[in-house]
Amino acid sequence: MPKVVFVLPDGTQTGVDARDGDSVMLAATQNGVPGIVAECGGNASCATCHVWVRDGFASRLDPPGDLEEDLLDLAVSERRDGSRLSCQVPVTPELDGLTVEIPAVQP
Repeated sequence: MPKVVFVLPDGTQTGVDARDGDSVMLAATQNGVPGIVAECGGNASCATCHVWVRDGFASRLDPPGDLEEDLLDLAVSERRDGSRLSCQVPVTPELDGLTVEIPAVQP
């Protein structure tokens, strides 16, 4: 199982095992990772699962689509180069060790 590492706003890290094909958001919510609100349940309609993907992994992801780009513009937290909606990032074995930072505030 690929591992996803979540960096909480206070700097602590929580690693979880994720199933291949699940979203980063689902891995967080199923494992009780705080800070991923996921109000829409992964339907790309709320931006409450905003994360910052660390540099070493951002280039391995498919680029965000237009809808995700629009939602990221609405996110309360600072938008960065690695900003993604975690519901739109599928976990794959190639992303083992994927590290994302969780903003202190979600919309």
